[in-house]
Amino acid sequence: MRKFYIIPLLAATFFASCKSDDNGGSELPKIDNPTSYTFERNGESTVSFGGQTTRIKMGEEIISALKDPTNTKADIESMFAHVEGNANFSDAALNASDKSVRSKTAASEDYFKANTTDGNAIKADFESWIAAQDDEIFENWNNDATKGNAGNIQEAGGGATRYVSAKGLEYNQAINKGLIGALMVDQALNNYLSPAVLDAATNRADNDAGTVASGKTYTTMEHKWDEAYGYVYGLNADPANPNADLGADNFLNKYIGRVEGDTDFAGIAADIYNAFKLGRAAIVAKDYKVRDEQAEIIREEISKVIGIRAVYYLQQGKANLATDKASAFHDLSEGFGFVYSLQFTRKPNTSEPYFTKAEVDAFISTLTAGNGFWDLDAATLDTMSDAISAEFDFTTVEAGS
Repeated sequence: MRKFYIIPLLAATFFASCKSDDNGGSELPKIDNPTSYTFERNGESTVSFGGQTTRIKMGEEIISALKDPTNTKADIESMFAHVEGNANFSDAALNASDKSVRSKTAASEDYFKANTTDGNAIKADFESWIAAQDDEIFENWNNDATKGNAGNIQEAGGGATRYVSAKGLEYNQAINKGLIGALMVDQALNNYLSPAVLDAATNRADNDAGTVASGKTYTTMEHKWDEAYGYVYGLNADPANPNADLGADNFLNKYIGRVEGDTDFAGIAADIYNAFKLGRAAIVAKDYKVRDEQAEIIREEISKVIGIRAVYYLQQGKANLATDKASAFHDLSEGFGFVYSLQFTRKPNTSEPYFTKAEVDAFISTLTAGNGFWDLDAATLDTMSDAISAEFDFTTVEAGS
C-alpha cells in the first residue's frame, strides 16, 4: 500500500533538468544532495531551528506538569502562554525565551492567518483541557473513577493508574497528542513549507542572489525550511542524522518512530527525512520545482503518520473495552488527540486537510457523547476507524495492529 519515491541515498548528486519554468527558464546547477542534513556557507553551518527546539522543550515541560497534582491551572496556563522572563519552567533558558507554545498553536499562514475564528477556538480547546485537568482530575486524584465521575482507574493485573474525566478522557493525553497536530504538524506543513512563507517578500530573489539574512549565515528561505525540519527533529541528539534516535521527544518525532516500527509502514521515516534533505538541497541549488515536490511528499507522509496513529489507538482501545477499562481509556485518550490532530494534516497538491475542523468536531462529539468512553462500543470505533483509513492509502487492519 506504500508509495515509493526515487530519492538519492548516496553522497551522490541529483541532477536537475537543464531548464525549469519555475526558475524563469534559466540554466540550473546540479542539486548536491548530501548524505546528512548538513549545509554550509563559507565553512559555517546554515542550518538553524532554535525556536522550534525551544517550543518542543516547553511542550515537554507542559506535559510533565499535567501529571503533577500539586500544579494549578494557573501554573500550566502560564507555561502554555509563556511570557518572556517569567519563571514558568525548570529550564532557565526557556524562562528567558520570548517564545510560547500558545502563540504558534493553530497559527499557520495557510490555515489560520485568514481564519482566526477557528484558530482562537482551537487555542480555547487547549486552555479548557488545561483548566479541566485541575478542576476535574487534580481535584479527584484520590477518588475512584466511575461512569460519570472523574478519578483514578488502574489497568488490569496491577498495571498503570490512569487519571480520567467523568467521560474517561485523560486530558493530558488529549493535550499531548493534540499539540502534535496543532503545533508541530500545522507549523511544519501549513506554515514553513508553504510557498506563501518560503517565497514571501524578496525571499526568492534573495535566495537566488545568495543574500543572507542580516547577521546570519543562511538565506531567509533556507531558514524557513529548516524551521519546518526543527518541528520534527529539534530534539534529536544528532539532528543531521535523526533517524538513528527517533523518539527524542514525546511529539511528532516519537510517533514517526512508532509508525516506522510497524512492518506495514517501514520506510516512512526515511521518506520524510530524505524529502526534507533533498528539498533543502534544492533551495541551495535554487530549484524551486524540486523543493515544492519534496514539500508535498513531506505533507503526505507526515499526514499519514497522524492518520495511522488515530486508527491505531481507536482500535487498541476497542480491543480492551470489555476487559480493561483503564487500558482502553488510555488508548482512546491518545486516539482522541490524534483524531483532533487530523484537522491540521494536508492533502498533497491541495490547500485542504484530510479532515476539516467540522468533520473532526463530529468525531470528537461521537467519542464524548453521553458518558463518553464508558458508552463507546466496538461498532462505533470501527466505523470511525474505517472513515479515517478511507481517506489515506492504508487499511484499518494495517494501521490498527
